[in-house]
Amino acid sequence: MHRNSAYILFLAVLGMLVIGIVMLFSTSAFAKDSHNDVYFFVKRQSVWLCFGLVVCAVAATTDYHFWGRTWWIWFGLAVVALALCFLPPIGMRINGSRRWIGLGGMNFQPSELAKIAAVFFLAYWFARNEKNSGRFLQGFIIPLSVISILLALIVTEVDLGTTALIGATAFVMMFVAGTSPIILGFLSMAGVGGILFVAMTMRERMGRLTAFMHPEMYKEGAGLQQWQALIAWGSGGIEGVGLGEGRQKMAYLPYAHTDFIFPMIGEELGLRISLLVVFLFVVIIICGTMIALHAKDRFGLLLGSGVISLLGLQAAVNIGVTTSLLPNKGLPLPFISYGGSNLAACLFGIGVLISIYRRGVLEPVNTKRSTMQARSTPRI
Repeated sequence: MHRNSAYILFLAVLGMLVIGIVMLFSTSAFAKDSHNDVYFFVKRQSVWLCFGLVVCAVAATTDYHFWGRTWWIWFGLAVVALALCFLPPIGMRINGSRRWIGLGGMNFQPSELAKIAAVFFLAYWFARNEKNSGRFLQGFIIPLSVISILLALIVTEVDLGTTALIGATAFVMMFVAGTSPIILGFLSMAGVGGILFVAMTMRERMGRLTAFMHPEMYKEGAGLQQWQALIAWGSGGIEGVGLGEGRQKMAYLPYAHTDFIFPMIGEELGLRISLLVVFLFVVIIICGTMIALHAKDRFGLLLGSGVISLLGLQAAVNIGVTTSLLPNKGLPLPFISYGGSNLAACLFGIGVLISIYRRGVLEPVNTKRSTMQARSTPRI
């Protein structure tokens, strides 16, 4: 299966993209900021999709070691871009958060670049310091201190969901690299406690936690999205009400085309297609894990682990939020939710995985064949 993992991965991602465009076409026409154009979000997402496919192709054909050699460039760009979020009029404040910068009519979310930059740095650091990964300073303090630069900027935006996502991905990469599980366990508890503390000091985030614990009491306030999402799940049942026939997107479920597009799949296409989406994510995680495990070097292993952790954890959080298993975090569903910068970042990650696959499977075979041909060639 490993030799076909990249092909299966690509087909799973292609299926996701098709479902995403179809559901975006169905739900975005009723969005408040569609500017009286039913194709407004579809056209913008199509532009980002084309850009993302180009980025994916470039990443797939580029030697993945290039990202390790140039990690400091992407890290620096991420820091500058995150800082620009606080600089009006470049930085844009939307729904109480400064997560976007304006690029001539197209909004870009720098935290997407920060996710990739964090993975690049951690993969480079632990590949270079393999023998010291288990030590407290090299395997814990230094890498966490560097990553904290990005996390501090993101949490200030305010974006607790992305902060937790990058932190969890860092833990996974540290675990794979050989950092002490005891240290990671204490750090995980401290991280969860820190996020809860920050959430309790912010009125909006505390409202989300309270609404998660008592959804019926806050179904017209902080818990509106998750309550309406549950109604969408109940309305869809197994078969669904039919593509385009959903009612929750008609001003009942806010942001139905972005973070809460998964309940719309459940309402219009039913439980079967919803489980298909979950299955496709499982396929992506399995194929990405196999590619990472069969990488030809430690850097490829860590880089692949980081990319697949970002995709898998983000999908898990979004599905957990939209099914009321987790508090509202504001993370989009990879490959499906509306959001150009996230789509491009996810497709870039797929390209990186394909690059690791090509150099972990195809190059050794070609080298072996050339060696056999050289031995079989008679000497003159």
